[in-house]
Amino acid sequence: MLSWIDAILQGALLGGLYALFAAGLSLMFGIMRLVNLAHGDLIVLAAFLILLVADSFGVNMFLAAAAVLPAMFALGYATQRYLLNLTLGRDILPPLLVTFGISIVIQNGLLESFSADSRRLQAFDIETASWSLGGGIAVGVLPLMTFATAVAAIVALNWMMYRTELGRAFRATSDDPATAQLMGIDNRRIFAIATAVAFVVVAISALYFGNRAQFDPTIGAFRLLYAFEAVIIGGLGSLWGTLAGGVILGVAQTIGAKINPEWQILSGHVVFLIILVLRPRGLFPRAVD
Repeated sequence: MLSWIDAILQGALLGGLYALFAAGLSLMFGIMRLVNLAHGDLIVLAAFLILLVADSFGVNMFLAAAAVLPAMFALGYATQRYLLNLTLGRDILPPLLVTFGISIVIQNGLLESFSADSRRLQAFDIETASWSLGGGIAVGVLPLMTFATAVAAIVALNWMMYRTELGRAFRATSDDPATAQLMGIDNRRIFAIATAVAFVVVAISALYFGNRAQFDPTIGAFRLLYAFEAVIIGGLGSLWGTLAGGVILGVAQTIGAKINPEWQILSGHVVFLIILVLRPRGLFPRAVD
């Protein structure tokens, strides 16, 4: 019985990482109705940037991530302002094609710069640190930090969306871009800021992902798949739903792995498909037009 409790607990902590993967994707869809096919590759790009800063300056991965966050914010702002804004409209195909192109460019750029070798971020002592809960159940410090960061990110994004002037502008442009423009809101700038914030969340997720698993330039598609599944399980555009979706996906994987190690990834996909059939808009959908 305790082993099953441990599997559920570890799955919930893994779900925090998936929620971080998905939060930026959910934010961009919720505000711009834009599905970013380069999202997974951007996570990998941020992980490589953190690794580059850590190795170049001899600092730990947390300090390196702090240095990468402003760069990712600027990259997100520029990408949306000068590229993706040109593709937005009633037709969803142009932004899909452009983000797919960005994905290919990132993959090939990373292959040229870092080769196809797998890398990993090092947190040293904190990687193996854990707290015993008794009964053979232990909680790793880094997985717990990942989950706490995911919750903090979701809280911060919700506070920004519903308690700030910027959040009101986000919601106004999301609900009715034409009316928001008439009221003096610069939609292009608001969309650029939203993408910049999403890229910051991407960098935070890359910090924990790069420590938890090895990464190489071609692994972004798998991160994108987990992010999509968490977003769709929770409900498109719902940030708290994204957290719930990540936890459900993580728990499904760890329970599947406990039954049979070969079922870990498959069990997550099966749960995703079941929820998609029963609740096509997810468990906690945000109303969209």
